[in-house]
Amino acid sequence: MYNLILTTNILRILREKKITKAELAEKTGISISFITELTNDKANPSLRVIEAIAKALDTPLPLLFDNSDMSTAERALLADGSAGHLAKGFVWKGAVLSEFQAFQVAQWDRENREIIRKLK
Repeated sequence: MYNLILTTNILRILREKKITKAELAEKTGISISFITELTNDKANPSLRVIEAIAKALDTPLPLLFDNSDMSTAERALLADGSAGHLAKGFVWKGAVLSEFQAFQVAQWDRENREIIRKLK
């Protein structure tokens, strides 16, 4: 489960920052073949590798394990990139929030998921 979360977040951040796997490999000093295996959920990275990836992506290491409340199907769609992402005008962002902010975001999330469901 944690590998899928890690893989999904790495792929999402690569897309968001418009960084290729080859560029990530170069920035981290990790072979492109290992990066490819990792992003295909076929490798078990060490903590040093994960730290190097977080640094190269300029992302706090804990955010690579942010699992939010997405379902397994939603994470899988984001991981393989075939979902076309979300409906036009919608984005997914992970964030550190206060409890009150998290409550507000959870309400918005429910409303937006209902809108997206109706668009399908």
